[in-house]
Amino acid sequence: MPQKLTATDAVKIITSGDRVYIHGVGAAPQTLIRAMTARADELRDVEIVHLHTEGAAPYANPEYSESFRVNAFFVGSNVRPAVNEGRADYIPVFLSEIPALFRKRVLPVNVALINVSPPDKHGFCSLGVSVDIARAAVECADHIIAQINPQMPRTLGDSLVPYADLDAVVEVDDALLEAVPPVLTDIDRAIGRNIADMIEDGATLQMGIGSIPNAVLASLTGHKDLGIHTEMFSDGLIDLVESGVVNGSKKVKHPGRIVSGFVMGTRRVYDFIDDNQQVLMLDIAYVNDTAVIRRNPKATAINSAIEVDLTGQVCADSIGTRQYSGVGGQMDFIRGASLSDGGKPIIALQSTTTRGETKIVPFLKEGASVVTTRAHVHYIVTEYGVANLYGKNLRQRATELIRIAHPDHREALENAAFERFHRA
Repeated sequence: MPQKLTATDAVKIITSGDRVYIHGVGAAPQTLIRAMTARADELRDVEIVHLHTEGAAPYANPEYSESFRVNAFFVGSNVRPAVNEGRADYIPVFLSEIPALFRKRVLPVNVALINVSPPDKHGFCSLGVSVDIARAAVECADHIIAQINPQMPRTLGDSLVPYADLDAVVEVDDALLEAVPPVLTDIDRAIGRNIADMIEDGATLQMGIGSIPNAVLASLTGHKDLGIHTEMFSDGLIDLVESGVVNGSKKVKHPGRIVSGFVMGTRRVYDFIDDNQQVLMLDIAYVNDTAVIRRNPKATAINSAIEVDLTGQVCADSIGTRQYSGVGGQMDFIRGASLSDGGKPIIALQSTTTRGETKIVPFLKEGASVVTTRAHVHYIVTEYGVANLYGKNLRQRATELIRIAHPDHREALENAAFERFHRA
């Protein structure tokens, strides 16, 4: 059985040179993170690996650069300065493949810091809001240090961890970190309506977090028999479930169930998933497996982009050479949806930045990374409409994309296309 310890004593398991996994999104174990960071003077070259985490990441501060170095699978705002200033690193990898990095010991995990529910009557804790890559990290870690937290929802699926498998536990009563849904703009709502018009009754949806996914969900109140198979979801889904729009009745894989890898939102969505038999929180290697995604008919993947060039190349994780986020599961679902019977892979973005610069560009910025290739892309959506690039040649793609660009930039884009392709 695990030792019940203070956080200060529990993190003494960590030694210099260890690779430490930190539980993701709202499950980031802040009590353990603070205790680990407080040991900075005693530790050297501790590698920290994680996906996006909410809350503070003090181990990424400049003063601790000799003690800790982040090696992130996804770059959130709390580690973005460290990555772009060269004090931390980023690993470009499909979300579906990260568990294999642990399981194949490409990146062996020495210590996992997790945030779990209290054990149930059978002796199982739950990984709660973040199963994703946490499942593999817990299976593979040499040592597991857990916050036992009654505020963590008990979720079902691949989330259960035997209490007896934990090495050290720290009892806390910490509120989970929350991500408040953004206020929708008129542009967001226009994009949401354009995408909603593409979604058929009986479709199985994947969507991310943010204004555009929320705008899409808000526009689906008149739809029927929708299903969910997604790497994550947030508060915007709950109303559709409660109204019966989302019931999963047409799904082939896990009919009637909402399948996800993690949840990020407010306490409302955390309470929604608590002990909810309708929700399966599963290993992301399975959730994001293209062979699984394609099994559901009309799989519809909705993902975002930072910029798209006139041939259809999608940059979704960097602004030029500056790392902004990560590859994530975009390609997993774009490919899975494209192979699904009646599936629709969709990339959505506002036509311009907040400074009025076009997001549909002649060429991606120097150093920008391609997340979805032009061979994989099908639909691009802005507030001005839908461009279907599937089966189109380069010149036809440019014409389609210019049509949905902001009117202020269309002439310049047309000139760039003519110069590149030598015909209108």
